[in-house]
Amino acid sequence: MPSIPSSFYAYVSIAGENKISIFKINPETGALTPQGDTAVSDAPSVLAMHPTRPVFYTAIRSNGDILSFQIDPETGQLSLINTTNTGLEDPAYLEIDKTGDFLLTPYYIAGKVTVYRLREDGAPQSEPCETRTTAAHAHGVTLDSSNRFAFVSHTCPGNAIFQFHFDDRSGTLTPNAVPKIVPAGDDGPRHIRFHPSKDVVYADNEQGSSVTAYTFDASSGTLSPFQTLPTLPAGYDGQNSCARLEMHPSGKFLYAANRGHDSIAGFAIGPDGALTSTGYYPTEKTPRSFSVAPNGNFLLSAGQSANKLISYRIDTNTGALHPLTTYDVGNQPWWVLVAKIPG
Repeated sequence: MPSIPSSFYAYVSIAGENKISIFKINPETGALTPQGDTAVSDAPSVLAMHPTRPVFYTAIRSNGDILSFQIDPETGQLSLINTTNTGLEDPAYLEIDKTGDFLLTPYYIAGKVTVYRLREDGAPQSEPCETRTTAAHAHGVTLDSSNRFAFVSHTCPGNAIFQFHFDDRSGTLTPNAVPKIVPAGDDGPRHIRFHPSKDVVYADNEQGSSVTAYTFDASSGTLSPFQTLPTLPAGYDGQNSCARLEMHPSGKFLYAANRGHDSIAGFAIGPDGALTSTGYYPTEKTPRSFSVAPNGNFLLSAGQSANKLISYRIDTNTGALHPLTTYDVGNQPWWVLVAKIPG
């Protein structure tokens, strides 16, 4: 089994304690070793890392701040570079474009999406180069591999995926000829993942407790749904909502978090991109976020209501999750990110 390099770390935003906890990952066992905490001004939510620079980001839901940190590649420790106040309520996701020059952010309460150009030190500039009004509950944003198209997903009542042309020289967004797609029911698409080698896109539906597969037209930048599968086992009639969606780096498996059923639903991805359910893996209560290690061997899930983090070993042949260890991590673990620190 390939080893996780020593520069792989797990970061967990602890919303109830205004801090980000840092863990080093053992390359053979997946065990976590605490590396300390970074205090922040208020409850941190989403986390992101720049793909090519040792720069780390978090958002503060209460005031719209985006915090940028320098990462020490030897220890994983964070040093604040800058605080950018967006003036918009509840930044819900952080996405760096493929050039590494822009940060895109949707806002759950404000119903907008912004694009900020990044400075030399990796922090966003003080003012956005683009602000677009979309709809209530803007929750996720992602770009295709060509960096020409951006998609902003909205849970209910927005209940749509907005489709934009993205100019990676100016950072501007222009509505596509088909500006949005709306699910037939109140599904509430939350997060979007592109397949690494197929023209297929997946969205988990928060209110629909399901995952939808879309064909991606790479010339027009538009999505067309072709399959929707539930994230819940047959017969389950309790309350539930989907949260995080993650693609295995091999492109063979997809995972979606169930809050209520408190599980991670697993799916195998076929040659045509269609999904087949592979099972439901119990988690700690309210798995708001989870993260797959970049080498595909481990998955970490944060139980927001349980105040715990659980690690799994991934069977890379079947995609099955095998629980390893549960850790007490503090009050309201909100987001977990496993990442290799860029050199």
